[in-house]
Amino acid sequence: MNKKALAGLFIASSLALAGFVQAQDVTELRLTWYNDGNEGEVLRSLLDTFEANNPDIRVVVDTLPYADLHTTLQAQVEAGDAPDLARINDVARFAGNYLPLNDIVADADYYTTNFPEAVLASLRTADDTTGIYGFPLQFSVTVPFINRTLWDQAGIEPLGPDATWPEWVAASEEVAAATGTPYAFAIDRTGHRFWGFSLVQGADYINEEGGFTIDTPGFRAAAQELIDYNAAGLIPADVWAGSGGGYVAATEYFINGQVPLYYAGTWQIGNFTNNISAFDWELIPNPAGEAQSTGIPGGSLLVSFASTEHPAEVARLVDYLSSTEVVREFSERTLFLPGHLGLIEEGIDYPSSAEALSVALTEIPKISEEAYALQYSPFTFVLNPEIRDRLSQVIVGEISLDEAIVLIQERIDQAVAEAAAAA
Repeated sequence: MNKKALAGLFIASSLALAGFVQAQDVTELRLTWYNDGNEGEVLRSLLDTFEANNPDIRVVVDTLPYADLHTTLQAQVEAGDAPDLARINDVARFAGNYLPLNDIVADADYYTTNFPEAVLASLRTADDTTGIYGFPLQFSVTVPFINRTLWDQAGIEPLGPDATWPEWVAASEEVAAATGTPYAFAIDRTGHRFWGFSLVQGADYINEEGGFTIDTPGFRAAAQELIDYNAAGLIPADVWAGSGGGYVAATEYFINGQVPLYYAGTWQIGNFTNNISAFDWELIPNPAGEAQSTGIPGGSLLVSFASTEHPAEVARLVDYLSSTEVVREFSERTLFLPGHLGLIEEGIDYPSSAEALSVALTEIPKISEEAYALQYSPFTFVLNPEIRDRLSQVIVGEISLDEAIVLIQERIDQAVAEAAAAA
């Protein structure tokens, strides 16, 4: 072999070796994800930018159906095989398994300054007051929506900020009657939605001992209204009184123009923007009541798990995704509310549905401490379905409201006692 051929072979071998070494130096991070809309596509484009600026990191996104997300993660965590990061909302389930970020992110104060303390605290164990384990990827809050076209056709002006839930439903009943609309009001079959509906009317769930009290005048008032609205046919029968269990959304009734007033979450804004063209719709502030006008917070958090073998790389990715400009872009492109306090105050220049999203942003500062406490309680996923299922039993006539209240109280007391015994 001549010298030129040998030189070529040496160069080719060197390049191949360099490529192998470079490939070996790339850290792969796995991120478990679920989608409500287009946010997975937006995330991927943001990650592409991150990878271009951090060529030593590659992020693989594993997208799961939301229904399977938390049980799959639970099995992985218990097996010591958790992903590096995940998008979740059942935060209490994994407390104690998160990666502490305080000492490895670029600036821990950035997180405590720019994200709600109640959300950061939801990721901590009981004896931890300062740990940072993730951040709110997007925020949502329960709010009413109206079919503005139906209200205009009925010649009825939407009510003002001092109107209560019963007044809103009564006015919506008038709109439905005037326009021949089959239903007056829709509310998703979920305890989460009922919480906001009842808190405004004076329900107070969390007591001074750290337990729960179900039987309050506010709870009874809100529950009786829900029962009466179903009995009168004001609410679509197959939502709360339908067969089967689990969460049931009333979204399609609103999208199809069958209801003038719908209580849902701000995460529906993108859905309505993309799927409603036959009528005008608006997001309105939460009604007034005996208690503070409040919705229930929601959304998802991006967390990191302690079992990761790449904490430094995870911290770099978390710093990137939590940065003000990336949160801004993610929110603009997904039509989500940010969990970033500075952006909530500053506002975001949304490309569509800007008016609805601006109203939604003003609802976030109104969220009460009780609402935060309910959402991020370790017993959220006990109380929520128990309220949902027992009230459905009352609506279909299987049990009385008094019996439902006793059963809900017994179940949540049992959960609290079991947690105390296991501690």
